Amino acid sequence: MKSAKKYLSLTLIGAFIIFSSCIVLKKQDKPTLFLIGDSTVKNGKGTGDGALWGWGSFIGDLFDSEKIYVENDALGGTSSRTYQSNGLWDAVLAKVKKGDFVMMQFGHNDSSPLDDTARARGTIKGIGTESREIYNPIKKKREVVYTYGWYLRKFISDIKAKGATAIVCSPVPRNPVKEDAVVLANDSYAGWAAEVAKAEKVDFIPLNQIIKDKYGALSAAKVKTFFTEKDHTHTNETGAKLNAAAVVEGLKKLKKNKLHHYLK
Repeated sequence: MKSAKKYLSLTLIGAFIIFSSCIVLKKQDKPTLFLIGDSTVKNGKGTGDGALWGWGSFIGDLFDSEKIYVENDALGGTSSRTYQSNGLWDAVLAKVKKGDFVMMQFGHNDSSPLDDTARARGTIKGIGTESREIYNPIKKKREVVYTYGWYLRKFISDIKAKGATAIVCSPVPRNPVKEDAVVLANDSYAGWAAEVAKAEKVDFIPLNQIIKDKYGALSAAKVKTFFTEKDHTHTNETGAKLNAAAVVEGLKKLKKNKLHHYLK
C-alpha cells in the first residue's frame, strides 16, 4: 500500500512539473513587440505626468495580451543617434529574440544641433552615407555623427540579424493649428523614413500622413483638444490614443506582416 501511495505521489509530482514546464515554455514562446522612439511614443515614465502622453502607452491595449507582449522602451528627448550612442538600443537589442517585432519612430529630435551644450543629439539631415566628426560637449569627447537614415539602417540591420521584424513609422505630426486654422505641413523626416524602409525592404507605417488626414477632416478647435497647451509637440491622453489607433490602422494594411494577427 505504501509503495502504491509513493508511486501515486511521484506520478502527481511528475505531472505537475510537466504541466508547469509547458506553461513556462508557452510564456517564453510568446513574441514581444518592442517600441523604440522619443517622447511622442513614451513621455516621461509613460504614466501621464503633466498630462503628456505618448501613443506607446496605449497601443498595448489594442493587442491581445494572451498572444504577445508589448514593451515600450521609448525615451523622451532621444534622437535616432542618442538612442544608440547612449546605450539604450544595446539594452533593448539584448532582449530581442527571433520572432519578435521592433517598431521604431524617430525624427522629432534629429533636427536638433549636432554639438550644442544642451543636448548634442542632432543627426545630419537626409539618408546618405556622409558623416561628420564633432566634439560632444556633453560627453566631453570626439564623436562621429551620421545621417538620420544611417541610424535607421543600423536599427534595421541589428533587428534583422536577430531574426526579428523591423517596422518603421514616420514621426507623428506636431500640432498643426495656427491662428485657428489647421495648417498641414510636409515633414522631411517622414519622407526619409519611408525611403529607408523601402530601400531596406522592411514594412513602413505612414503614421505622419495617416494622422494628418484625420486632422484635415476636423476643425481647428477639435484638433487642439488632442494636444497640451505646454508646447506644440506633445499630445494629451486623447491625442495619444488617436495616434495609437492610427498606428494600428497602418499596421492592418501590412498584409504580409504577422504582427497584425496579434491585434484584438
